[in-house]
Amino acid sequence: MMCRALKVSRASFYRWRTPTVPSPRAARHAMLVEAVTAKYDECAGRAGRDQLTRLLNADGIAVSESTVGVILRESSLRAVRVRAWKTTTVQDPQANVAHIGNHMLDEEGNRDFSSSVPGARLCGDITYLKTGEGWLYLATVIDLCTGMVIGWNMDDHMRASLCIEALVMARDHGYMDSDQAIYHSDRGAQYTSVQFQKWCAGNNVTQSMGAVGVCWDNAVAENFFSHLKTEFYHHHSFATRLAARTAVMDYIESWYNRQRPNARACHRVPVQALNDYRESGQTGLAA
Repeated sequence: MMCRALKVSRASFYRWRTPTVPSPRAARHAMLVEAVTAKYDECAGRAGRDQLTRLLNADGIAVSESTVGVILRESSLRAVRVRAWKTTTVQDPQANVAHIGNHMLDEEGNRDFSSSVPGARLCGDITYLKTGEGWLYLATVIDLCTGMVIGWNMDDHMRASLCIEALVMARDHGYMDSDQAIYHSDRGAQYTSVQFQKWCAGNNVTQSMGAVGVCWDNAVAENFFSHLKTEFYHHHSFATRLAARTAVMDYIESWYNRQRPNARACHRVPVQALNDYRESGQTGLAA
């Protein structure tokens, strides 16, 4: 009677009345949607398709990059990105740097920013971070083997001590080769200063510098700053330097070093790559 009154077939009525059981494919897709969105939220929107795929795979969830990309589009999600850049290199024409060469070249003279041993080949740079109290300056030390930011320092000035303290952190935490580490930088006044050169000489650190005006000679350090700003910094405002320092520290230590897959570490998390190296019984880092 109801079917005749509503002018529907009995088959349509029974399909409506019977609860629909999702197919295995639909159930898996729903599970993946939940997993992808949960991981996206866990990463505060910083991870894109490729990073989310590697993080999920590391968690034991087998999923392809294309599937993650589809889910992100269906959910209207995308990694936060903002392009921004500001130069910080101020050269000192009076600096004595004739003895400092570029140690990031292979035998054929091509740039080689790779390393098979943690703590042996490092690079770094300085960047500006704007706050309500004025500029905050960040100096870094990056390990070219694991991609880990092994040393960093922030202050309201750009003197040589800003960069030295970043190296001190790397040394004191045992992340820097105590016998002979190479540290590559641009030719900014901080790195060519007598104070910085003296510290490097006293700590068995060989300085390395690229050519003047060639941005690719320190692209690794600039790449980290790009991630810092596009994934995080330009999406926030900080009233004080202390607030900015705290947030940047959290980005470096909690996200970049311990959660974000890094190409230099074969797409592992930097800290995991370092731990794997140490557990393999190989040597090369300070005890």
